[in-house]
Amino acid sequence: MSDVLDLAIDLIRRRSVTPEDAGCQALLAERLVRIGFRIERHRYGEVDNLWAVHGHAGPTLAFLGHTDVVPSGPEDRWQTPPFEPIVRDGGGLCDHPDRENQKAAIHGCTPHLYGRGAADMKGAVAAMAVALERFVAAHPDHPGRVALLLTSDEEGPTNLDGVRKLAEHFRARGERIDWCVVGEPSAKQRLGDLIRVGRRGSLSGTLSVRGVQGHVAYPEKARNPIHAFAPALAELAAERWDEGNSDFPPTSFQVSNLNAGTGANNVIPGELIALINFRYCTASRAEDLRARTEAILARHGLDYALDWNLSGEPFLTPPGGRLRETVVAVCRELCGTEPEQSTGGGTSDGRFIAPLGAEVVELGPVNATIHKVDECVDVADLEKLPSLYHAICERMLDRESVK
Repeated sequence: MSDVLDLAIDLIRRRSVTPEDAGCQALLAERLVRIGFRIERHRYGEVDNLWAVHGHAGPTLAFLGHTDVVPSGPEDRWQTPPFEPIVRDGGGLCDHPDRENQKAAIHGCTPHLYGRGAADMKGAVAAMAVALERFVAAHPDHPGRVALLLTSDEEGPTNLDGVRKLAEHFRARGERIDWCVVGEPSAKQRLGDLIRVGRRGSLSGTLSVRGVQGHVAYPEKARNPIHAFAPALAELAAERWDEGNSDFPPTSFQVSNLNAGTGANNVIPGELIALINFRYCTASRAEDLRARTEAILARHGLDYALDWNLSGEPFLTPPGGRLRETVVAVCRELCGTEPEQSTGGGTSDGRFIAPLGAEVVELGPVNATIHKVDECVDVADLEKLPSLYHAICERMLDRESVK
């Protein structure tokens, strides 16, 4: 097996369902210490975070990833157990007489590595570590610093104790990150066909609309919160929050959950709970979205409470940024493709690093199977990925451009 495939398999075997790390970071730290990286471990609550740095002065290029994975779901729906990684083709186990041997399984097949986290994102984490090993071996006295930042809290519901908290710690002590490559699975059909140069912000709210419970036969003695909320919901859904801009689509408003009632068909409920979310672009601000939402609710005379949660501001690495241009060039030259430069998708931990002043670009494997049964990554893509990350290191920390 190749070094990156071997490491990816070792990581996938570890059942690191969020927020568990299951020893992934210790494994990676042990490898990096051997080549001169300085290791910091930051544990907050149940979350493990790792900061590994090589070099002492100058600009810092950091690779960002996570070692936690989402639950597998019913394991009997997987063709092979999710935490027993295996190389096989897309239609089943490779037809090879020694298919139990991972190395032999590759021959004569179109191999994919299957297992929870193969694409999201233990494959990329392995590729980052291997790329850093290669870069330091080739340039032990490189200018600037290279770093690996890992958390076990990316897939969790709150992300309170992962990169968010570590970024606060970095800001307090003046830790510098100039450029950050996030290994989230960004590609659509082939490695390098899409990179993410920004992300929308995410603003969520838990809305409680209060009514008066009563019998459906006596509506005059009750107040139905569903009926009261319906006109306000229609206005919220029809509102044009902004027009977007050249980098982002318009801000979107969605209701993800709506709950009311006792389960009986003869009872008017006393309360309605709605979970709402804005995915918003740089044309809007979170405080303005909150104020406009509350103004609509007040205009409809609702008796309500609204608890807001801002999980991340939008960020953008603009055209002409050195990291963005470098990643585009690397994809063009090593993958033979002109990458789409996107700000779509959900959120990533890059939203916590960008406010530190870093240029942030996301480059990782194909995302077609992430969070699904039979998650997998193309072995050829996996084995090429360290070369892309290595090339980014070479170009960003070139001695002529880092003074």
